[in-house]
Amino acid sequence: MTAVLEAITRALAGASLYRRTGTLLHATGEMAVAAGINLQPGELVLIEDPSGNPIPAEAAGAAPGIAHLALLERAALPAGARVVATGFPPLAPVGASLLGRILDGLGRPIDGGPVPQGVRWVPAAAEPPHPLDREPITRPLPSGVRAVDGFLTLGRGQRVGIFAGSGVGKSTLLGMLARGTRADITVIALIGERGREVRDFIEHDLGRDALQNCVVVASTGDNPAAMRICAARTATAIAEGFREQGADVLLLFDSLTRVAMARREIGLAAGEPPTARGYPPSVFSMLPHLMERAGPGPTGSITAVYTVLVDGEDMDEPIADLARATLDGHIVLRRALASAGHYPPIDVLQSVSRLMDRVASPAHREAARRLRQLLAAYEDARDLVAIGAYSRGADPLVDRALELLPAINAFLRQRADDVTPFDDAVAALCAIDPEFEDASANPGPGVSAGSASEPGEVTDAVVVEAA
Repeated sequence: MTAVLEAITRALAGASLYRRTGTLLHATGEMAVAAGINLQPGELVLIEDPSGNPIPAEAAGAAPGIAHLALLERAALPAGARVVATGFPPLAPVGASLLGRILDGLGRPIDGGPVPQGVRWVPAAAEPPHPLDREPITRPLPSGVRAVDGFLTLGRGQRVGIFAGSGVGKSTLLGMLARGTRADITVIALIGERGREVRDFIEHDLGRDALQNCVVVASTGDNPAAMRICAARTATAIAEGFREQGADVLLLFDSLTRVAMARREIGLAAGEPPTARGYPPSVFSMLPHLMERAGPGPTGSITAVYTVLVDGEDMDEPIADLARATLDGHIVLRRALASAGHYPPIDVLQSVSRLMDRVASPAHREAARRLRQLLAAYEDARDLVAIGAYSRGADPLVDRALELLPAINAFLRQRADDVTPFDDAVAALCAIDPEFEDASANPGPGVSAGSASEPGEVTDAVVVEAA
């Protein structure tokens, strides 16, 4: 009996003995204003529609007695509707029963299956790990994609961006990474996509078999902006939950730009001043916070891949520039390569993995550096080669690049359903230039075979077939 009384006492100690309520003044589009209620920014509230159904919303801004609300669901709300505070922020479910499920931004199943059991609910908007609690990144993460494993080797816990315009092949590459990456758990966030593309990605790019080891969080472009942001936070929180259990998690996030656009909608509606490209200041604080939540933790890790839509292939537009400065690497996809049938259309000269030096062997790094050097030399002479003005023997690097370009492009090309083991990809990369491999084995006095320069130091080139 004593134990029961103690349990009741603990429950009552954490219970609220009253409800904070207010009145809806007006609702315009996806924003609403309530009066007579004091809220914390980010707090979840419920607004009663004319039928008495609760419509969730999030406090986007607050002043004494006034609250600006961002609706999480579309609804026709009349003035005078009751607003009820919940006392907590939007929550995300965490647990093994989420595997194989497709959820919305609030963690509710949208795949027609039952509500996941045995989950715990945590705040969707959490703080990043303390910098000194993060384990160093020292282990490679095989991706199954030769161009990535060979030239842009990823580490477990690395954060990288895929930069490309629309329709270049980002979703296809994400599907290849989801199927081929050797991670314990995969969490996929589909933010702001067309409704048709969600099912297409799951059934064609991902595959039903791969889904069994994944959790998908989807919020399509027709959802309110607040729901899209909530989905981004929920997917990250689910990945964090598996990381806390010691798992190596792969977080595939499509797309970071859609989240920025959603935050822009809310910020401008709440009265924030527009800055670069119309983005309010809150965008440039929210995105780094979201990306910093990924990475290694005290036990497990979250390797995050974010897609970034680049308008007109302008790599200096605000969101692309912010993401490139925050992430640990970037993979650039070029429309010219996709148009030439070169898939995945990865421009290895414009792409870089900042952690490749830590996770790749010296021979691997040196082979990648040598091939980058040859590709850059060919790119410099490509116009001369195309018009027949280049003379063999004028530049030994260009001559060697012309000889090896078919083999390099064959290595970089890969079918969407092909998964290449990491060791096979590295061996194939090192075997492209046998002369260099022989020279590396006997580097000569005072030269180390493992003395590779910084990967990615050669830029500003697009690799295409030789004329």
